[in-house]
Amino acid sequence: MKNRLKDLREDHDFTQQMVADKIGITQRKYSYVETGTQQLTAELLVPLAQLYTVSIDYLLCQTDIPDRYPLC
Repeated sequence: MKNRLKDLREDHDFTQQMVADKIGITQRKYSYVETGTQQLTAELLVPLAQLYTVSIDYLLCQTDIPDRYPLC
């Protein structure tokens, strides 16, 4: 499976530490999430989707379309 989190992070010129700080976790935990050692949870998916302005489906590789859904 393509590592979308790493690709998005690199596309935004962020370090793992920068992303971890922005979503409120440690760099080590973020590293585990990015490498797939730790599963993504809703508590991580939502802030990551907001940070990168992509849909959760895109983060989970359920679609290749990064656009977020319109707000209700």
